[in-house]
Amino acid sequence: MLPDITHAIRLQVLDDRTAELLKEVATLPKHIAEIEKKLESHQRQLDHDRAQQTANQRERKRLEGEIQTQEGKITKLKTQMMDAKTNDQYRAFQHEIDFCTTEIGKHEDKILELMGAAEPLDKAVKAAEAALAVEKKQVEAEKDAARERTAVDQKEIDGLKAERAKIVAEMSPKIASEYERIRKGRAGVAIAEVVGGRCTKCNIMLRPHFLQELKRGDAVMVCESCKRMLYWNPPVNPADLGAATS
Repeated sequence: MLPDITHAIRLQVLDDRTAELLKEVATLPKHIAEIEKKLESHQRQLDHDRAQQTANQRERKRLEGEIQTQEGKITKLKTQMMDAKTNDQYRAFQHEIDFCTTEIGKHEDKILELMGAAEPLDKAVKAAEAALAVEKKQVEAEKDAARERTAVDQKEIDGLKAERAKIVAEMSPKIASEYERIRKGRAGVAIAEVVGGRCTKCNIMLRPHFLQELKRGDAVMVCESCKRMLYWNPPVNPADLGAATS
């Protein structure tokens, strides 16, 4: 096999691995963004529940204040009632007292309603706070893992690039340039093996005469269909393998 073809095969392996690593490196930030977005959504829900919890407590406190105000009015009205000169004045005071008593009842009913709503809300907030704390730790752990994975990938990519540069330097400039041109125009794949008389990338059967020339290995040849560089690995003789291990 021609040295340039051997180098091209190795380049393809390096380029495939590099593309795989670059894809992983590009995917990790997207994954982190997704889990952070989910975390933010849960944080917003917790903030909403907390706001409802605060509003519930504030309204109960306001109503309790209203009850105290109405009770103060009743006490004052009862004192004034003792000084009533006529039945009409007495009934007027009693009417005001009844009105205040009714208002107190309304406020108490509303407080009971708010207390009923507060219990499940308080439980939901506590549960959400606990779950969010766990989720935040998980997100941070995943972010740390992603940073470590990225660093490992980048180190490997740097090594692949260094090896690639060394191989390219050993190739004839013409073949190295042709490899790059084909790779860019063929979805990153510049060279293909011939198996069973077919190009393994486009699956087109090679002409017998073309195949014989390829097997001789006198020159770099490209597929007449997909225009990729081709190589052929001769079958291994089992007898040779037995001799090699004996």
